[in-house]
Amino acid sequence: MTGRPTENRRWDVETDLVVIGAGAAGMTAALVGALEGLNVILCEKSGMVGGTTATSAGTVWIPGSRQSEAAGVPDSIEAAKTYLAAILGEDADDVRLAAYLATGPAVLDYLQQNTSVAFMPPPVHPDYHAQPGAALGGRALGVLPFDERKLGEDFARLRPPRREFMVLGGMMIGKTDIPSLLHPFRSWVNFSNAVRLLARQALDRIHHPRGTRLIMGNALVARLLYSLKQRAVEIRYQTQLSELIEDDGRIVGAVFTTNDGDITIHARRGIVLASGGIGWSSELRRRLFPDGTQLHSLSPDSNTGDGILAGERAHGEIAQDIRSPALWMPSSVMPQEDGHLSVFPHIMLDRAKPGLIAVNRSGVRFVNEANSYHDFVEGMLRSHQTAPSIPSFLICDRSFIRDYGLGLVHPGTRDLSRFIKSGYLFQGETIAMLAQAIGVDGDALAGTIERHNQFAETGIDEEFGRGSSELNRFNGDINHKPNPCMRRIGPGSYFAVAVWPSDLASSAGLRTDANGRVLTSGRQPIPGLHAAGADSASIFRGTYPGPGTMIGPAMVFAWRAAMDIAGKSNELGPT
Repeated sequence: MTGRPTENRRWDVETDLVVIGAGAAGMTAALVGALEGLNVILCEKSGMVGGTTATSAGTVWIPGSRQSEAAGVPDSIEAAKTYLAAILGEDADDVRLAAYLATGPAVLDYLQQNTSVAFMPPPVHPDYHAQPGAALGGRALGVLPFDERKLGEDFARLRPPRREFMVLGGMMIGKTDIPSLLHPFRSWVNFSNAVRLLARQALDRIHHPRGTRLIMGNALVARLLYSLKQRAVEIRYQTQLSELIEDDGRIVGAVFTTNDGDITIHARRGIVLASGGIGWSSELRRRLFPDGTQLHSLSPDSNTGDGILAGERAHGEIAQDIRSPALWMPSSVMPQEDGHLSVFPHIMLDRAKPGLIAVNRSGVRFVNEANSYHDFVEGMLRSHQTAPSIPSFLICDRSFIRDYGLGLVHPGTRDLSRFIKSGYLFQGETIAMLAQAIGVDGDALAGTIERHNQFAETGIDEEFGRGSSELNRFNGDINHKPNPCMRRIGPGSYFAVAVWPSDLASSAGLRTDANGRVLTSGRQPIPGLHAAGADSASIFRGTYPGPGTMIGPAMVFAWRAAMDIAGKSNELGPT
């Protein structure tokens, strides 16, 4: 952090609000700032907008919304408070959490009324924990699809989804698209949906590098970008935060590194840090992450902790009194022939389906495989304290791959040789042969599979309760009885894939107040400096209550920060 009197400093650029990072939080802060009459510059380190949001599901977890009530799946803030109290205990009394719950519905309405950003809840999208107050639907809202063609040349600025989640040369597919594409002749609805999706993709590829039907996180980012362009907000790409500038205790601007050299930007009203959290910062990963979790990240490689580190140098405090420094995802890894390293997040397409188990190096199960991805890895980390569990292995038979796929292996794949040859997929004609291939005790693995098969017959998982929660059943196979998450494994061949902990997003970040102001170790706000998104410590303190509990707070606190900077504190309610 540099300090020099403002009157003696020569600024390259001056504006009201500087926002650092063009993910969901940064784009929202910039958009709201512009809507409230501020001159705004949005600085993005890379050449594309979207950050982690662009590769996510694009869901927001906001209880009690008008949109949910209108869709016929109403939810209440009081029920959400009950749910969060069961998960967080005394931490549920955080004033930031109260501000989030009170503000969230108003932010959804504000965006829908003033921008192109719009959300709608799916009928069923369960919370991640079977606790009092948990919602089956209405609390998690998905963004509406967006037609990329509205962006014109700016489409090239939109970070694409992970290529492992696209098919047919760049076609995005959602969970509801999968049955139609896998089984187009099973029903007329499946057939018509498949024809519609494939026809559009064929037409798109004539004029575009990938499909123009944007869904999930890509649609959210596209809607934000489209809205920013409509408001003529200046976006500076390849503009990396180097240092914050302080004058008499206030953050008044920042130094940025660009392709044309360093520049200084004067922020007359304030700065919002929203650079994507810890990401690939080797320093922060070493300081904050537990052993065994530092190797793989699902963040863009441009996310290197710039905002958090700059905020810390400006005397902000990194909050570490949380339960986990990151939100975790089990991921399998495969080097591709073109040099790309595929890190595949095992979200829900295989782990919850019947006929798969996860085992550690001792050959035994350690977790309910159908629980949320974060809880799965938390189980892996607990298991690793007593038995080697990083990596762990997902185990199934050939019929499972036929029906559901396994990681990068799509359902129905017949030729598995490429995956086996690369070392991604392990195969054994017998359980003993598979155990030898993955380096676990054969007798232990055989006993584990036998116990699982007995549970599958009764439909009751006596070890971990798999299939007993709404979330488990939602992600299982509803057509399989008696338990949609369990069926026998075998006969062979048997297969395994190794899964590693990877961070989906960071929970540790700068300590902030209810308006997003960065706080010192003495809990005093730093004038002129706000943080939102993963640059700010999670209001859920390292827990993962449900889908969208990263993007929801990112957008809500970005709104609160921008409104605070614009002098609209009277619209923020009590804090």
